[in-house]
Amino acid sequence: MKSTLPRAQAPDPPSTLPGTVPAAVLLPLALAGAIGPFATDTYLPALPLIVGEFGVSASVAQLTLTAFMVSLAAGQLVIGPLSDRVGRRTLLILGSVGTAVAAVVCALAPSIWVLVLGRVAQGFFGAAGIVLSKAVVVDVGRGAGVAKAFATLMALQSVAPVIAPLVGGAVVPFGGWRGVFWLLAGLSVVTAIGVVAAVPETLHPGDRRTGGVMSTLGDMRFVATSGPFVARVSVFVFTFGVLFAYISASPFIYQDMVGLSPTAYSVAFTVNALGILASNLAGARLVGRFAPERILATGVVGMLPAIAVLVVVALSPAGTLGLGPVTVGFILLTLSIGAILPNAAALSMQATRGHSGSGSALLGAAQFSLAALVAPLTGFSGPHSALPMLAVMGACALVVVVALTAVLRRSARAG
Repeated sequence: MKSTLPRAQAPDPPSTLPGTVPAAVLLPLALAGAIGPFATDTYLPALPLIVGEFGVSASVAQLTLTAFMVSLAAGQLVIGPLSDRVGRRTLLILGSVGTAVAAVVCALAPSIWVLVLGRVAQGFFGAAGIVLSKAVVVDVGRGAGVAKAFATLMALQSVAPVIAPLVGGAVVPFGGWRGVFWLLAGLSVVTAIGVVAAVPETLHPGDRRTGGVMSTLGDMRFVATSGPFVARVSVFVFTFGVLFAYISASPFIYQDMVGLSPTAYSVAFTVNALGILASNLAGARLVGRFAPERILATGVVGMLPAIAVLVVVALSPAGTLGLGPVTVGFILLTLSIGAILPNAAALSMQATRGHSGSGSALLGAAQFSLAALVAPLTGFSGPHSALPMLAVMGACALVVVVALTAVLRRSARAG
């Protein structure tokens, strides 16, 4: 497989980047890819209510997150390689319809275990939007246009974590946590309509892979053993691990340790999510002026002091965490993460051209498998300690630094 890194040399103006994906395609792709985070963030304010209704611990309630993430990872491993053989569009539509049906099952769940099973189905079908939105971008985009398209796509998808907790905070007081899943069912139907109306088939029959299961496994092994792909995807995956440690622990930190109501938590979470959105929007403008590796490194440099701020706050002698210091730490964190994720994703996918379905599947499977591990770990010490979250963040950040070093060394040799 031939893989080239974008070089920081006489870049094209942003408006004329080659191979930029049309906005008419990016918008429904963003909606399809946002189902995953929206299906997580809208019901975060209701996690304590789920604990109360079913009489389970915080860690058991967080299994609804873990089940969703494991299934989201497994679904991508199936749907991504399959799309390299049968195309993208039909699988996108089927994924949206399946996500709607699964959301209905969750809304009607009579027990925590039926809810967990519904989340498994929701994750599997929701995987289609995540894995195929990336694959379509690589099908259509070329050169620096891929990085710009990823930055734009993630900026659009970042709207989901900005508005999702607000929506969840508004729905929960009236419809409870079940109302959130009815909302998700409706959103999935809208997504299916958008894909049908605007997303064409982007993988031409002549470009499709052939062969059976062994051929599929060979494609995935080929991508998974590529040095450039492994280094770049490690930066993406473990940065997402830092982000998901925050996502899974934040309801308990803000509500049980800071003392916010579910509605106030939704507002605080939204303020923090604006950091990711702002960084994604800035990144979409900077691509073409600076090499993606440079923007990526800047984000990693910013993430480390953000974690340090949160450690200082958590170890302070005060009995409860202060809203101001916690929010400052989290905003610094999300600003940095917003600069890392789109560029790491673009660089990873550029190393998989010709196998973009398999590459996107491996990226997403690794991403959400780690998230599934992170979710219960952050609640290991109960709802009144931030230290497990910070330990997970620190471990993931260390891997990011090591992987980034490998990425920059390869880029320097290529330059």
